[in-house]
Amino acid sequence: MTKTIQFVKMQGAGNDYIYVDSDKYPIADPEKRSIEWSAPHFGIGSDGLVLISKSSIADYKMRIFNADGSEAMMCGNASRCIGKYLYERGYTDKKEIRLETLSGIKILNLHVADKVVDSVTVDMGEPSDELVDYDGNGKREMIMKMLPHEKTAFVGTAVSMGNPHFVTFINDVEHFDVAGNGSIIEKLPCFPNRINVEFAEIKENGDIRMRVWERGSGITMACGTGACATAVAAAKTHKAGRKSKIIMDGGTLLIEWDEKTNHVFMTGPATKVFEGTIDIVE
Repeated sequence: MTKTIQFVKMQGAGNDYIYVDSDKYPIADPEKRSIEWSAPHFGIGSDGLVLISKSSIADYKMRIFNADGSEAMMCGNASRCIGKYLYERGYTDKKEIRLETLSGIKILNLHVADKVVDSVTVDMGEPSDELVDYDGNGKREMIMKMLPHEKTAFVGTAVSMGNPHFVTFINDVEHFDVAGNGSIIEKLPCFPNRINVEFAEIKENGDIRMRVWERGSGITMACGTGACATAVAAAKTHKAGRKSKIIMDGGTLLIEWDEKTNHVFMTGPATKVFEGTIDIVE
């Protein structure tokens, strides 16, 4: 039996996903479909698959699957795209949307002009130490030193934004081997569930240039939770204040770590790329 699925491809700062209304188009095997559809040349091409549905505890719910089929807990760029998707397609007229994710309910504040969502601010919640047994003896600290291979040592900050991140600051991020080093750090034994890795450089004007290796997807153009983790790490290590401009390969996000609430707020664009249909055989 062949079933036709309607999808929309959207991107936030170059982080692109395939979006499907799973209430209208239930997908029994999203892990398999994410692998197939994310493939460049042979599929739609993306960083993964996002399923949108009604929620019993919030306004809407998202499930997100990486390009390798693994399920992610949260994606800041995808959540902004969901806000644009829901508002502009008439699912809601709310400009504040509660979105259920595997890392809790996130609040989306839509910035709308002439019925078009220009940008979205997401309340990403409170950051926390990423609880990892760094030394094998139960030691849990936020700032750590790692030796992914014999020639290179990394000092970094482990931050949880509902999903795990390791942020390390380097001098020349543009010419850095993100794939070679990121793929090693992601799968170190001290990260049994793997980890997202951000390589960041503080620029002379105070902006932060960041490149990312995402677990399950590899190098991506941007990572919203990674941008938040980078801003938090920069503030924790006194490299920046509580407001940062994070410049990634795909675009720029404004991150504010609010001192009063301890919440991290992420503001950035969301863009529809195209929409279409794809057939699956069940």
